[in-house]
Amino acid sequence: MKQIQFKNSSISYTDTGKGTAVVLLHGFLENKTMWSNYIAAFAKKNRVIAIDLLGHGETECLGYVHSMEDNAYAVHAVLAELRIRKAIFVGHSMGGYVALAFAELYPDFVKGLVLLNSTAKADSDERKLNRDRAIKAVKQSYINFVRLAIANLFSENNRERLSEEIENVKKEALKTPLQAIVASLEGMKIRDDREVLLHLSPFPILLILGEKDPVLQYEETKKQIKNTEVELVSFPDGHMSHIENQGELTEVLLDFFKKIQTQ
Repeated sequence: MKQIQFKNSSISYTDTGKGTAVVLLHGFLENKTMWSNYIAAFAKKNRVIAIDLLGHGETECLGYVHSMEDNAYAVHAVLAELRIRKAIFVGHSMGGYVALAFAELYPDFVKGLVLLNSTAKADSDERKLNRDRAIKAVKQSYINFVRLAIANLFSENNRERLSEEIENVKKEALKTPLQAIVASLEGMKIRDDREVLLHLSPFPILLILGEKDPVLQYEETKKQIKNTEVELVSFPDGHMSHIENQGELTEVLLDFFKKIQTQ
């Protein structure tokens, strides 16, 4: 685990392996440990950087709103420290929003982009209301909010089968301070729509979705890549493909990395 200072906050990351850089960005209530089962496989042929986003894991809060751009600037600061000029980005859920913000700000740094259980669309009015409700709920009962939020990310048929893994995700999520949860919810609520990147980006993009995702409606999310060159991979489960479909996801990502390196 390494750290850099960014705007008086400490940003935590890991740096493993050699080769084409792969930057792993976790989702809301997660941290860089979500990639623990992937890093060894990826690092055989790549340099793998896993970063704790603002207020998550061992990275400190920056303020009371963590915009996707704020997170992207922090990611850029880590890459500048490591002198990495081009990388493949993999973002899970909120990490995908950050990856898209990064791609808009620093397109020359992006070699390829994976949106894992994520979307380029901005929040709908209904989703914004739900973010406000979530902010209220977490302020009223932090532990209940976190526990419920995590359980609801898995498809129903996996909740029993993966009960041990779900408990581990909850434990990690409960390390996220209240300020960070509120700041991230506020940041996601105000994020820009970046669908245009799916149509105009000069780098390859892969969208990975769960058909029973309780957070992102599958058919609706799929519509945004119509008439684009974005590749789609679908799994039969929920929002947590990195746990629900670990073996298959590893292969899909390794294939994507390999394809980019041979272009």
